[in-house]
Amino acid sequence: MVTNMPENITRILDIRKEVEKKSCFLFGPRLTGKTWLLRHTLKNIRTYNLLDHDTFLRLSRSASLIGEECTARDSIVVIDEVQKLPSLLDAVHMLIEERGIHFLLTGSSARKLRRGGVNLLGGRARIRNLYPLSFSELQKSFNLERAVNHGLLPAIYSSQEPDEDLKAYVGTYLQEEVAAEGLTRNIPAFSRFLEVAALCNGKMINFANIANDAQVARSTVQEYFQILKDTLLAHEVPAWRKSVRRKPITTSKFYLFDSGVARILQHRGRINPGSPEFGEAFEHFIFHELLTYADYCRAGEIRYWRSLSGFEVDFVLGDTAAIEVKAGKNVSPQDLKGLRALREEGGLKHYLMVSGERTARVIDGIRILPWKEFLQQLWDGRFS
Repeated sequence: MVTNMPENITRILDIRKEVEKKSCFLFGPRLTGKTWLLRHTLKNIRTYNLLDHDTFLRLSRSASLIGEECTARDSIVVIDEVQKLPSLLDAVHMLIEERGIHFLLTGSSARKLRRGGVNLLGGRARIRNLYPLSFSELQKSFNLERAVNHGLLPAIYSSQEPDEDLKAYVGTYLQEEVAAEGLTRNIPAFSRFLEVAALCNGKMINFANIANDAQVARSTVQEYFQILKDTLLAHEVPAWRKSVRRKPITTSKFYLFDSGVARILQHRGRINPGSPEFGEAFEHFIFHELLTYADYCRAGEIRYWRSLSGFEVDFVLGDTAAIEVKAGKNVSPQDLKGLRALREEGGLKHYLMVSGERTARVIDGIRILPWKEFLQQLWDGRFS
């Protein structure tokens, strides 16, 4: 699999700044670029990579080696893939307390750490997440059709054979992340669940229907969804419940973390503009941008709104912006009915339609924005 990053990319998450303030866990799915970020922003920092066999063996025999090897110059120490050896956190805890060393601890999931009874250092370290690339990071290198079809994992976005790499990624995840980490013993059942879940991408979660289609128990489906969330491969979008005039639905929606991975799991070929599938994938892409922005910039939670009477708005950012998404180039009054209904509730500052239209316009206080203009304003903090 290709492992290079696109050239001249600066990640928004300033991990050096984060760890200089306080010790930090950095979690993110495989191939989001954690190791690349460390190499480019934390050069000449003492680093222990637990994927290296010799390093793993040395530290598994004696975790105290970290303290013995660190000198007064080691104000920051990196442990890469820390979930491989959770017992190291006892030594890390001691070095934070006694010597004031700041640790950056990376991994693909906090699940194994929590299941091992580790308390994630009891508040002595912040938790930050690294996501696939964003529109703001790619800038002129961004291509919407490529992002929708191949996703935004750095190595795959720049790959010459993205579909082959996406298929390999799914296989690697099942083999290394799920099986090797012991997250579930029934890999065939989990594989079936993944494919069914991918077809529910962007929809309200119905555990009973998914359990029936995946041929597993409902309780098993709930556990599998938790695995996806813990490994940051899926994100739950709760319902926004503050509407008064219209009673809201409370069921959550969910999205996989990457549109390319979702497409491969759905066994779809290329998604072309103008198709219903493109509209769904475009909404998924906008969700990714909203989630990434909200987390990196601490702009609040992403939710959605749907009333029992059938009105719906795709996303609510914090308590400030209602956002409907339509990939088409012509927004009709019918497309605005959800935003109009939510606007009657009051309480939000912005009511936005993100679309494929070329020119911004306003209808009854609702702003219709071309998607590029929306993303530029989003990352400028205009809707927070």
